[in-house]
Amino acid sequence: MEVLSSSSIETYIIPWLSIGSRGKTDDVPTLEIVQAILYRVKTGCQWRSLPVKQFFTNKPYTWQGVYHHYRHWIADGSWRAAFVALLKEHPRVIDLSSAQLDASHTPAKRGGEAVGYQGRKRCKTTNCAVLSDKNGTPVSYATPRSGEHHDTFEIAEILREMIALLLEADIDVQGIFLNADAAFDTTLVRSVCAEFAIEANIPINPRNGGTEDRDEYFDDELYKQRTVIEHTFAWLDGFKGLLVRYETKLKHWSAMNVIGFLIIFIRRIL
Repeated sequence: MEVLSSSSIETYIIPWLSIGSRGKTDDVPTLEIVQAILYRVKTGCQWRSLPVKQFFTNKPYTWQGVYHHYRHWIADGSWRAAFVALLKEHPRVIDLSSAQLDASHTPAKRGGEAVGYQGRKRCKTTNCAVLSDKNGTPVSYATPRSGEHHDTFEIAEILREMIALLLEADIDVQGIFLNADAAFDTTLVRSVCAEFAIEANIPINPRNGGTEDRDEYFDDELYKQRTVIEHTFAWLDGFKGLLVRYETKLKHWSAMNVIGFLIIFIRRIL
């Protein structure tokens, strides 16, 4: 199963991974290690069930070796660096005439960090907030939160983390129209948006009371573009490794999502 072509991996991912000077890791091609990791994300198989003979044809290698390098590239920030580089080097792929904000709960079968019971899902979950462009391409994300909280839990920190990533990628956030559903109609969301000159296109939530005295700008036609964020989460659900969380460490789970963002973005480039 080819998740991405060899040339795509060599062009858009490997340059940002810490590897040996000869382009090899543990005397096996780094390409083959990355292909095995992408296979894990796509199929959701257990690490110990990786078909290593399928990927390492010239020299035997173990699933433990693949997992070791997956963790190493998390620790040194390689996966994040690859995503930021894609954003920075391929602005033509990104359409921020509007941006879409939402979050999705993922069942966590083994517990772990940032896991909590979510009543609507009737199970323990982790909640991941994602920002997509007008076409549903993921362009930013925040560290996942425990699932027992609502989507606006620590929302100021989440928004600042997302904005910081965009700024690191040299993306100007001023003037972006941010679509989000009424659950995000909070003073914190609107104040952070105002701080960065982002236009919050959020319907007024009647549960907040006093709606007759509010006059925030809202464009109903622009808001209809928010539906593309559902496409984003549907694409992510196509990776079985993201559909259910088995990683107990938060940084390992978060990296899985970043790899999913990488794959979607690279496919947009091609």
